[in-house]
Amino acid sequence: MHRTTGTTRRWDAARCHDSCRAGRTRDTLGMADHLNLSADDVLMTTRSVRKRLDFDRPVPDDVIMDALDIALQSPTGSNRQGWQWVFIDDQATKDRICEVYARNFATYRSMPRATYAEDDPRTLAADRVVDSAQYLADNFAKSPVVLIPCLEGKPDAATSGAFWGSLLPAVWSFMLALRPRGLGSAWTTLHLINGGEQEVADIVGIPFDTYSQGGLFPIAYTIGTDFKPASRLPAREVSHWNRWGQRSR
Repeated sequence: MHRTTGTTRRWDAARCHDSCRAGRTRDTLGMADHLNLSADDVLMTTRSVRKRLDFDRPVPDDVIMDALDIALQSPTGSNRQGWQWVFIDDQATKDRICEVYARNFATYRSMPRATYAEDDPRTLAADRVVDSAQYLADNFAKSPVVLIPCLEGKPDAATSGAFWGSLLPAVWSFMLALRPRGLGSAWTTLHLINGGEQEVADIVGIPFDTYSQGGLFPIAYTIGTDFKPASRLPAREVSHWNRWGQRSR
């Protein structure tokens, strides 16, 4: 990742690829700073972090590149590796991007909420989730680094699953790789609606006609590292065997 002084980091696919790959191998990763977490621990406790993001602690480039090197091992259709990763730490640029997000979040916040049974875990967590999301919308630009992952091409209804399958696993792997390094993030997509995707593309120079954005992610060290599994519906309630609605073999 390249640093600039007083200027906006704009899109440069070749430079982005070189900076992410040059001279970096799995053997060079600094394991000493890792939390002592098993693979299951990482998978069970990687949360969307909003209120516990440490906005005051800088995030070194090397830590981000280590996590990205791991993420780039994710599946990619036909081995195309059409992804590009735009990291923004210029404050003026973050401010402009996060204004787009905040505007669209306000629209989203005004929409009716989904409703569930009174004892459903989604009902029990609803107020806390909304409060946390509002906090992020209000403070997004304070994140030391903001990420926009991109994929070459434009999806259509018939191919969207195959298209996003070549980016989203890598994005989630990136978030998982942040966790044992003491960092956190949150998956957001609201900046993409109401013309926001093109607006943000113009801000950072992403070629809008040829690349699609997969979301907007704050990156920061977390305040504390004691994250726990979330309350989820039981696996038996969301699984089907052989036919829809058949809950067991």
